[in-house]
Amino acid sequence: MASGVTVEESVLTIFNEMKVRKAQANEDEKKKRKKAVLFCLSPDKQKIIMEQGREILVGDEGDPYLKFVKMLPPDDCRYALYDATYETKETKKEDLVFIFWAPESAPLKSKMIYASSKDAIKKKFTGIKHEWQVNGLDDIKDRKTLAEKLGGSSVITLEGKPLND
Repeated sequence: MASGVTVEESVLTIFNEMKVRKAQANEDEKKKRKKAVLFCLSPDKQKIIMEQGREILVGDEGDPYLKFVKMLPPDDCRYALYDATYETKETKKEDLVFIFWAPESAPLKSKMIYASSKDAIKKKFTGIKHEWQVNGLDDIKDRKTLAEKLGGSSVITLEGKPLND
């Protein structure tokens, strides 16, 4: 069931910027590219918007995956785009992952409106190969779980870190 929620134009702009990787981008441009972004419902629950201050850039210090996990609110739902960099036995890859974060502790009303609005944002995000619904920190805290979504046992590193850590 659709909720009637619309997607703000800026959300589509962010998605397109993350999707299109400029091969000739210099190091400064690469560092400013978004690695992960959280989207939420506007205060009036009518639009899906980017959550202010909830982004990770490629050039940010530290492990982007751990930072991303820490960014998720413990008691409310969110949508997220995560630009995963990983290696299989054959090749290096980068894929956008659409994540629907719906923790068990989120209010039922929030879970319902986010679940019924998910199609609105997914329809705008054309070409996403990986979708992941996460219902709590136990589902997401281990990078192996994301690696499994990306390519199963053929994935050997995620964000430059071996999976056997």
